[in-house]
Amino acid sequence: MHRTRDKGHMLWIDLRDRYGLTQLIFEEGKTDKKLIEQARSVGREFVLKATGKVIERVSKNPNMPTGDIEILVTELEVLNPAKLPPFLIEDNTDGGDDLRMKYRYLDLRRDAVRANLQLRHKMAQQTRTYLDGLNFIEVETPVLIKSTPEGARDFVVPSRMNPGEFYALPQSPQTFKQLLMVSGFDRYYQIVKCFRDEDLRADRQPEFTQIDCEMSFITQEDILNTFEGLVRHLFKAVKGIEIGEVPRMTYEYAMKNYGSDKPDIRFGMTFVELNELAQGKGFGVFDEAELVVGICAKDCADYTRKQLDELTDFVKRPQIGAKGLIYVRYNADGSLKSSVDKFYTEDDLKQWATRFEAQPGDLLLILAGPADKTRKQLNELRLEMGNRLGLRKPDEYSVHWVLDFPLLEWSEEENRWFAMHHPFTSPKPEDIPLLDSNPGAVRANAYDMVINGVEVGGGSIRIFNRELQARMFSLLGFSDEEARHQFGFLMDAFEYGAPPHGGIAFGFDRLCSLFGGADSIRDFIAFPKNNAGRDVMIDTPSTISDKQLNELHIRTVAEPK
Repeated sequence: MHRTRDKGHMLWIDLRDRYGLTQLIFEEGKTDKKLIEQARSVGREFVLKATGKVIERVSKNPNMPTGDIEILVTELEVLNPAKLPPFLIEDNTDGGDDLRMKYRYLDLRRDAVRANLQLRHKMAQQTRTYLDGLNFIEVETPVLIKSTPEGARDFVVPSRMNPGEFYALPQSPQTFKQLLMVSGFDRYYQIVKCFRDEDLRADRQPEFTQIDCEMSFITQEDILNTFEGLVRHLFKAVKGIEIGEVPRMTYEYAMKNYGSDKPDIRFGMTFVELNELAQGKGFGVFDEAELVVGICAKDCADYTRKQLDELTDFVKRPQIGAKGLIYVRYNADGSLKSSVDKFYTEDDLKQWATRFEAQPGDLLLILAGPADKTRKQLNELRLEMGNRLGLRKPDEYSVHWVLDFPLLEWSEEENRWFAMHHPFTSPKPEDIPLLDSNPGAVRANAYDMVINGVEVGGGSIRIFNRELQARMFSLLGFSDEEARHQFGFLMDAFEYGAPPHGGIAFGFDRLCSLFGGADSIRDFIAFPKNNAGRDVMIDTPSTISDKQLNELHIRTVAEPK
């Protein structure tokens, strides 16, 4: 029972199921009095069985699929009564996140949440339809695998039969799908659970789902075309949207113009560099900076001092870390006014405005400092301005590829190279000679798909040659023994005729939340964890008994609290 309305001589009950609402009617003179009294005793969320005659409604409801009819009830049976729910089972519920997660089985009764899971079902269904149509084969790979030191932290599972040894839950089926390519399954996919023991946020869960794919005898172009096709198919089949051309940009271009390897290109405000125009004028902040760079906010010259102070406070937040913000107003009358007028003439500022391609009424926002750090700070400011100006609409979609990532990134902390994607990513063939002389300049044969500033998928052409793979492990600081211990099975497989291959994995939960117009992935997962990685409904993670610990040969470091 969803809700009831009692007019004295007439009583209505809205009966809710997965398919929507059906209105039951009890009317004096047409319905037995005892039945009406029974109906009046029914509470919210009672499970009911109603028998009666389908009749045409007098006042139809065009907002309901069943709004033209109602059921004149002749029999009513309470199959199960219900306690009063701890929150309203309505789209606009009064339940907070924690309460709804504790009673998730009730939260899932709400139309909005159920619609999210129905969207998820359709996304999975249409993914399989598209890939099956291209002769991909769905193969399940193991969930209990070997722990590896690269990437995020593993969840580990103790082995009772092998004391002191552990399985790991897969962060990705990466090595298995490569082995399937060696096995001759040239087109594989799997909608698969993966696990990472890392810090959580709105778009991250300890367990998540990927659309995992691999292909043999292909080039990067084949991968881009095939999976651009998948995303086109999903937009058309699930949302009825035809997406236009899918542009491509290099990692270098994305970082230089947007300060991000997953830029939101639904709006402009690309970066403009000012070093040669702004330096050498006596303003120390600019003169001492590696980079002076800014964005042009259209039609924002009338921002008040309070609004500009808010933006300054925004970029000075510890998470962003800028020391300050310089602005230039290009007033409607053509005059220019800045926060650094002491150091720059109006002619200087006009040169800046020309560089920004600014028009009267625009506002220039400028940061300065170390190049990489400043670009990342300006990226945050750009996104904030996009939000403030309503330019990041959840129902507008922009899809693009980012290509040619660096193969490696240097860790000052550990004093060694790390794989930017993973150790099996192939370098660009023309960059292989640089592996010994200049590893940081080597580009990866890798690609990410970005939708609305969110990385939804990433992959690469793989290394399929044992010698090159051994060279890669050496660069990453593996000894021959460590490489053999961790990945000997893959190295051995490469000696038995491994084909050229490559693949991609899409974050399925993220894709679903984007298609649903939401920031968080949690409402697109039936039973999600909270930001602390806990399932508050079943109260886990939890302690286990001493007997279980002894069977697993595990000793606790400290007694549980």
